[in-house]
Amino acid sequence: MAASGAVEPAPPGAATAPSSAPASSLAPGQLFRPISAEDDEQQPTEIESLCMNCYNNGITRLLLTKIPFFREIIVSSFSCEHCGWNNTEIQSAGRIQDQGVRYTLTVRALEDMNREVVKTDSATTGIPELDFEIPAFSQKGTLTTVEGLINRAISGLEQDQPTRRANKDATAERIDEFIGKLKALKQVASPFTLIIDDPAGNSFVENPHAPQKDDALVITRYNRSLQQDEMLGLQAEAPGEKPEEEDLRNEVLQFNTNCPECNAPAQTNMKLVQIPHFKEVIIMATNCENCGHRTNEVKSGGAVEPLGTRITLHITDPSDMTRDLLKSETCSVEIPELEFELGMAVLGGKFTTLEGLLKDVRELVTKNPFTLGDSSNPGQTEKLQEFSQKLDQIIEGNTKAHFIMDDPAGNSYLQNVYAPEDDPEMKVEHYKRTFDQNEELGLNDMKTEGYEAGLAPQR
Repeated sequence: MAASGAVEPAPPGAATAPSSAPASSLAPGQLFRPISAEDDEQQPTEIESLCMNCYNNGITRLLLTKIPFFREIIVSSFSCEHCGWNNTEIQSAGRIQDQGVRYTLTVRALEDMNREVVKTDSATTGIPELDFEIPAFSQKGTLTTVEGLINRAISGLEQDQPTRRANKDATAERIDEFIGKLKALKQVASPFTLIIDDPAGNSFVENPHAPQKDDALVITRYNRSLQQDEMLGLQAEAPGEKPEEEDLRNEVLQFNTNCPECNAPAQTNMKLVQIPHFKEVIIMATNCENCGHRTNEVKSGGAVEPLGTRITLHITDPSDMTRDLLKSETCSVEIPELEFELGMAVLGGKFTTLEGLLKDVRELVTKNPFTLGDSSNPGQTEKLQEFSQKLDQIIEGNTKAHFIMDDPAGNSYLQNVYAPEDDPEMKVEHYKRTFDQNEELGLNDMKTEGYEAGLAPQR
């Protein structure tokens, strides 16, 4: 029942004859007049309803009223003339608020016990000093005072005490002890804290000093959680569709392709992987069931970086061979001690370990078809064997060496085992690319802004 939309039927003929409403409040042809909580002439509306105690007819009175410095509420009061049972409840006359509200009141004097309190159905009431809490939706909303809240809690606890005592229930004595603590709070012998937390934002604790600030009362507004929205019956906003990259993290995609060796139909698996302290990469692996050929390739999951990257690792320990390594297609590799340099695009993109890459380099060099067979140069074969032996010494950790990765696109990576701290054996440099490097990456002629103006009309 919204205050702005609440209406009260006017007597028949209100459009042409005088009614109980002021004449100025009804426009010509208007059958209803709006009601307001500030209307001095407004009287409670009485309806017959069933008594929940003796099931005879009683009277429920409804009144729309406004709490100063708060909002409009509907007060409902029921009384039964047959059994004398009565009850009072309140409902918010507005909608559920955009934010929840938490009132934290420090009760220091007897005057604080008289503060008016609006507690809705969805509010949770707690007293931390007693580790006491009244859960949400366990009581009907009420308009009362701080003392009234405590009395209501005492009445609820005392309700089944005679039965517990008759059954010699062990909890009866503990509940009596707790009720004594609640009654002691009403004397305010020492300060205590009352917390009312309402996700709907429609509860209220009076500030007797309004509009001045109340030092004993702290009001906190907060955004509701998904669980609180569900508790209030609100339909949570449907989560937006996740971008495709998010879905790729959780599944392996497959697509049909041909084996690069035997050209038989095969499947390539693709997965998006987040490398710690680096970026996302796409790993692609192909396994041919016909000839057994296996291959894997790594693509960068992001754009070309503004600066190139040069990574220099001083290999001093066999454990360095276990470092994760990402070599993009644009990365070159250099080992100065062996006077060895591997150009861009050789071996393609790889996500492996340092040992794995060095073994791939050894296999690439030693199994080169132009250096094998009867037509090979004996001197060249001897040099390759010597190179292979030195590379094996580095892999086994018997020889110290420098391993350099130079990637103008900035999409290569070598694991820092000390992360997030600096690695004393590794140096990472970022540099500005030369014109030739940009030309090789195809960046010089790339136009990403204003390219529409340069398009010639198609004929």
